[in-house]
Amino acid sequence: MSARTGRAAPYRLGLIVPSSNTTMETEIPAMLARRRSLVPDEEFTVHSSRMRMRHVTAEELRRMDAEGGRCVAELSDARCDAYAYACLVAIMARGGGHHRRAERDLAGTAAGNGSPAPVISSAGALVSALGVLGAKTVAMVTPYVDSLTGLVRDYLAAEGIAVRDALSLGVADNLAVGRLDPQDLVGHYRKLDLTGCDALVLSACVQMPSLPVVQRIEDGCGLPVVTAATATVHRLLTGLGLRPVVPGAGRLLGGT
Repeated sequence: MSARTGRAAPYRLGLIVPSSNTTMETEIPAMLARRRSLVPDEEFTVHSSRMRMRHVTAEELRRMDAEGGRCVAELSDARCDAYAYACLVAIMARGGGHHRRAERDLAGTAAGNGSPAPVISSAGALVSALGVLGAKTVAMVTPYVDSLTGLVRDYLAAEGIAVRDALSLGVADNLAVGRLDPQDLVGHYRKLDLTGCDALVLSACVQMPSLPVVQRIEDGCGLPVVTAATATVHRLLTGLGLRPVVPGAGRLLGGT
């Protein structure tokens, strides 16, 4: 997968998000805007299609996930250069390795509509990001109820990544998740046992805001800090053949 070069038009990014999501459409553009200080001639536009979901429950996640094909078909009409399925737990709730099947199926839908392009998922992006960092043991913060946090733990375990400790905030209403104060994550992560951890997953959810404190917490805890959003941006950029660098967004997006 590589970027088309010598083009004047912006890169078009297609996001497939839950209907109640309010965070990915703010944090992803914010990270891409930060890149302008390093790559001033590079431009992106972000386009979304939505899957109905209001409460983060297993039943609503299953129903929502069935709409992914429709969403990528709609976005492919805009001839996007890359697509991201931006709901981590919906993929992980389907069982180990499902991100590979989902990405393959959605890529087939886009290609069938005349718009072949990289298709990534936030679930696969998190797995990939931890691999890039060489992280085999992590701690994480999630907004989910304990049962859904358990699904994330199991999914990562199937990928060879152990979760030493996890904090579940128990927020089922997805709009309420988007209203959580990212500054509270400074206190939340300090409740975790980081002994032997290679990385901290600060927000294992695309809807829980975290970007304002990623660099601060990374500097404070001494571990690489990853979020669903930073992992998604890393994989979008590498999928486009671009250097994965965003200032102030943690070691993952340091450009190496």
